[in-house]
Amino acid sequence: MTNTQVTLVQIDNYGPWTVTPEPRREADLQTMQSRLYADISQFVGNRDGYTFFTRFDNMIAVTNGLTMADHELLQESVGNRYPVTLSLGVATGTSPVQALSDATTVVQDAGSAQDEDRRECLEGRTIDDPHRTDDDVQIAHFDVVDATGQYTDELNAFDSFIQIEQGYAELMRHMRHAHDSLSFFVGGDNVIVVCPDLEADDYEEAIGHVETAVDVELQVGVGRGSSAHDAGFAAKHALEVCRADGTRVELAW
Repeated sequence: MTNTQVTLVQIDNYGPWTVTPEPRREADLQTMQSRLYADISQFVGNRDGYTFFTRFDNMIAVTNGLTMADHELLQESVGNRYPVTLSLGVATGTSPVQALSDATTVVQDAGSAQDEDRRECLEGRTIDDPHRTDDDVQIAHFDVVDATGQYTDELNAFDSFIQIEQGYAELMRHMRHAHDSLSFFVGGDNVIVVCPDLEADDYEEAIGHVETAVDVELQVGVGRGSSAHDAGFAAKHALEVCRADGTRVELAW
């Protein structure tokens, strides 16, 4: 049974800050957001977690193995180097969706995202080492079958992007509502999905749904581990088997 630890990362009072004392240059905001995401991703990644940018002012991380002290250090590091601060909510659960919902609630209970008095909230709970297992995290790594041949080398770059995004959007919606999973576009034609305890038939069903709905063919490798890195690395290897053998679903266990 999975036991995913999820951290919601929310920039404090970000909306008002972007227009105070007057609207800031969009290029400057985009640059700061991307650098902040990169720093958070590196910090969490160095501790075997994954971070996903979602809306940039809100980011979602799979943080199995990180302690509350690690989260405090992240807040301190960002606070020392950026003109914004972070509030963090941490929660665990057998369903990634439920864990994120609980993490969101503890941040919301501390104050609004545009509350000027909310600064560096850190609430929630982590999974202690004695309770961690090798099956805590299940990661599915999807990509589009022959994306280069079908899209990249055939369509202009923007139309290729539209096709890939259609597949991602449909997969994201379906995995959220049918399988309590969290899906994130990670570049190219790749989507990483944080899942509860799913089996091969669940992934076959999801692939069939996306192909029927938006005519995008997917393949997926799935891994398990005590951390996002361990599960994700196993998923990458399983996806390579799909590419080599022409299969659609490969499980790394």
